[in-house]
Amino acid sequence: MDSSTSNDFVSGDNSATTTNGHTLGNGHSTPKSNSQSDHSTMIEPYDLICVGFGPASLSIAIAHHDRRLDSSSRILYLEKQSSFAWHAGMLLPGSRMQISFIKDLASLRDPRSHFTFLNYLHQNNRLIHFTNLGTFLPLREEYNDYLTWCASHFVDSVRYGETVHAVNPVRLNGQGPVTMFEVQSTDANGVTQTRTARHVVLAVGGRPNIPTVFPTNDKRIIHSSAYASVVASVLGDREAPYKVAVVGAGQSAAEIYADLHSRYPNCHTRLIIRRQALKPSDDSPFVNEIFNPEKVDELYSLPSDDRTAAIRRDKDTNYGVVRIELLERLYEDLYSQRLRDPNEKNWVHNIVPLTDVASVQPNASNSKLRVCMKNIRSGMESKEDFDAIIVATGYIRDIYQTILASTRDLLKKDATGCECWSVGRDYKLQYDIDKVADNAGIWLQGCCEVTHGLSDTLLSILAVRGGEMVDSIFG
Repeated sequence: MDSSTSNDFVSGDNSATTTNGHTLGNGHSTPKSNSQSDHSTMIEPYDLICVGFGPASLSIAIAHHDRRLDSSSRILYLEKQSSFAWHAGMLLPGSRMQISFIKDLASLRDPRSHFTFLNYLHQNNRLIHFTNLGTFLPLREEYNDYLTWCASHFVDSVRYGETVHAVNPVRLNGQGPVTMFEVQSTDANGVTQTRTARHVVLAVGGRPNIPTVFPTNDKRIIHSSAYASVVASVLGDREAPYKVAVVGAGQSAAEIYADLHSRYPNCHTRLIIRRQALKPSDDSPFVNEIFNPEKVDELYSLPSDDRTAAIRRDKDTNYGVVRIELLERLYEDLYSQRLRDPNEKNWVHNIVPLTDVASVQPNASNSKLRVCMKNIRSGMESKEDFDAIIVATGYIRDIYQTILASTRDLLKKDATGCECWSVGRDYKLQYDIDKVADNAGIWLQGCCEVTHGLSDTLLSILAVRGGEMVDSIFG
C-alpha cells in the first residue's frame, strides 16, 4: 500500500547558505519576515501564493528551487499551523511509513537534488546506520523530521499561523477578465491580511470526517487526526482502567487500537468495524504500479465512468485496509486472550465486527459516553459505556469550495449549464476562458482523486507532481 499514513546524493548546485545553516537556492524568493507588511503586494502581486504548507506545497517549493528559475519570482506560502508539522496526531511510537523512502519529495524527479531522503540522512550523519536497518520504510517519526528539515530551507518564504478564509477574483480597474486573485487571511494575532497573486495553489488537506451520529461538542470524541496530540488531555491517568472505543477499519484505526494497549496498560478497548474482518492492504508489486506517476495520464484520459470504476477497483490499496504485519500482531494478541479465557466477553481487548454505531450520548451522570451498537446482520442492539471514542473515519476534501466561493461564477459550465469544480490534467481549475486571463489561475492539490486517481492524496507522486506544477505555473 502506497499510503502516506497509514506514507543518497549530495546536490552539486551552487546554493547560498542562509544564516541558519540551511541551503536556499538562488531560484527561490525570500520575503523578509513574518512581521513584514505585505501591503505593497497590492501594487506588485506575488507570482504564486500557496495556501497550506504541507508536503504538497513543500514539493512545489523544492521543485522551484531545483529548477533554478528566475530568482525574481515572488512566492509565498501561508500555513495555519504555528510551525511545520505532518500528521502530528498520528506520530505513534514505532509506526512506520507505508511507502518507500525513494518516493520522497525529490528523488523520482531528480535523485541529485539536495532534498532527497538519503541526503537528509547524510546531512544528519545517519546514512550508514539507516542502511544497516535493511528497510525501505523509515519510522514515521523520522520521515516527519525529514519533511521538517526540508521545510526549514524555506522558512523565510512561509507565514505560519495564518488561516486563509477566502480567495477572491481581481479585475484590472474592475473590468475585463480576472488578472489576479486576492488572498484574505487572519494571522496569529487576529489581524486580517490581504495579498494578491497571479497564481494560487490550494493545498489545504482534508477536514475530519466525523459521522453525524457522534456529538461534535464533546472532547471525549477524538478524530484520529488529533489522537496523539490530545488523548493525554482527555485520558490523563496512564494507569487508569479506562474503556475506549475505536471506530474504523483502516490503518489509522488499527494503529490507534494497538497504541492504546501500550499507552494505557490497564485500559479496555473495542475496535468497532462494519466488516466481517479487518482486511489486508494490497501492496504487491504489480498492483502498486497504480501509484506510478505516468498512471495519472492514463487515468485522467479515461471517460468519467471508467475512471470511477478503476478507482473503485483499486481502493483496497489505500482505504479501509491494514498492513499485514499489524494484522498478524493484532490477531496474535487476541489469540493470547483466547488461550487464557475462551469467553470473548471477558477479554480486555476485542474487535467487534459487523457493527454500526447507532447512537452516542452521555450516560445519566455524564461520566461516560453511552454507545448503542447495532449488528448489521441480526439487527440486535447492545449498549456499552466508554471513557473516550476515537473516530478513524477519514477525511472530507472540500474545503477549497468554501475558500473559492466568490470565484464560482467564473467556472466553466457543464452540459446542464451548472458550474462544476473541474480541473485540467495540470490541476488547474477550469474557469471560463473569457472570464480569467491566461496568465492567472488557481490550482488544486489533494482534492482531485476523482480525476487523477488514488495517488492524489498520498505522498507517492509528490516529487514528480511538484515539478509538473512548477512547469505549469512558471512555464
